[in-house]
Amino acid sequence: MKPGKRRASFQRNFAGTPVFNPKNTMKGEPIQNPGRELIWRRKLTEAERAELQTKPDNHADLEFESRLTEELDRLPDKPVPSNFTARVLQAIEREEMRPRPTVWHWGWRVLVPRLAAGVAVIGIAGLTYQHYEFNQRARLARNVALLAATQPLPSVEALKNFNAIQRMSQPRADEELLALLQ
Repeated sequence: MKPGKRRASFQRNFAGTPVFNPKNTMKGEPIQNPGRELIWRRKLTEAERAELQTKPDNHADLEFESRLTEELDRLPDKPVPSNFTARVLQAIEREEMRPRPTVWHWGWRVLVPRLAAGVAVIGIAGLTYQHYEFNQRARLARNVALLAATQPLPSVEALKNFNAIQRMSQPRADEELLALLQ
């Protein structure tokens, strides 16, 4: 075996994701199949084989599983390398030393949607404020028009003497009271 292939195989065995993941590995299969588990653990008796033949829906599948298990039992065990434990522990240490990815990874795929959402919120807020201001001005104009229609305009004579009338409405200082205080 080439050194590059051995290394790739070694890295594949110690992947970051778990090797057995029931959600991905066993899609569409029941997690527990008693007949299959029984075949994996020991050889079936004749009574058990006869019982499997009575169930035609999974008979072929379990028969195949039984033959496969028997053939695998005939294979000799592969010897484990003498440094297997050391290699496993080194792989664990390397995994622990590897820096974890940061949760916030800023890139265009993250920044553009957030920026678009922010612009949309600011735009909607601006349009809402503009609509509010327009309504306030329209209400003020209606009130002024209503007030002008309900009260008659002052006469021209009153407007000619406006300054004199305005001075009369201002309070004057009481000269006698000021003289007494001094």
